[in-house]
Amino acid sequence: MQNELIGLVPAAGIGSRALAPHEAGEATPKQYRLLAGQPMLRLAVQALLREPRLSRVVVAVAPGDTTAGAVLADLQRVRVVSCGGATRADTVRAALSHAGCQANDWVLVHDAARPGLTPEALGRLIDACLLHDQPGLLALPVADTVKRNAATPPSRVGATIDREGLWLAQTPQMARAGMLLQALQADLAYVVVPTDESSALERLGHAPLLVRGDPRNFKVTWPEDFILMEKWL
Repeated sequence: MQNELIGLVPAAGIGSRALAPHEAGEATPKQYRLLAGQPMLRLAVQALLREPRLSRVVVAVAPGDTTAGAVLADLQRVRVVSCGGATRADTVRAALSHAGCQANDWVLVHDAARPGLTPEALGRLIDACLLHDQPGLLALPVADTVKRNAATPPSRVGATIDREGLWLAQTPQMARAGMLLQALQADLAYVVVPTDESSALERLGHAPLLVRGDPRNFKVTWPEDFILMEKWL
């Protein structure tokens, strides 16, 4: 039987950095904020669904979250599971157990805050990982000069970092389900929690492929990012 390709969208957080100062008390999860008239989560899921090779998309939300089900109700190949944890790694780890996938199936973990994923970038990632039978992620080479902040306030330059060979990680990040689950389970022993799936895989000695992403696939993180993303969309 051919191995499946399964999208997985962790959407259990609230995205506090995306709140404007006057919204700080509202704590509305950013994945449900509207972009071009649609919730951002819906747009991110639809971006994955444009790839016909994905058998389904699993969306992992916090227990008690009923909004995702309503937002995604009419989309085919989508399943919502209430297994979100305290961290992204916790959510993805739990979602892998609820996704109904086999160890050799491919899982593509995608941020709910990246609705600008293009079909071309997604296709490049899948093609590369299948061709080389290796995990991989979308990423972009760093174009700007990189500064490290000094340790003591106020904010000032502490050092200039050589940008040669540096990449900015995007999503999806793609790996065999069994490999990714093993990496995330191993990470339970670490004090520092991985911020993406590639970090967890790297700790086990894997070297995921870097596949060129797209500037439109940026992560909506700050309040002003909503305006920029709407222009892209």
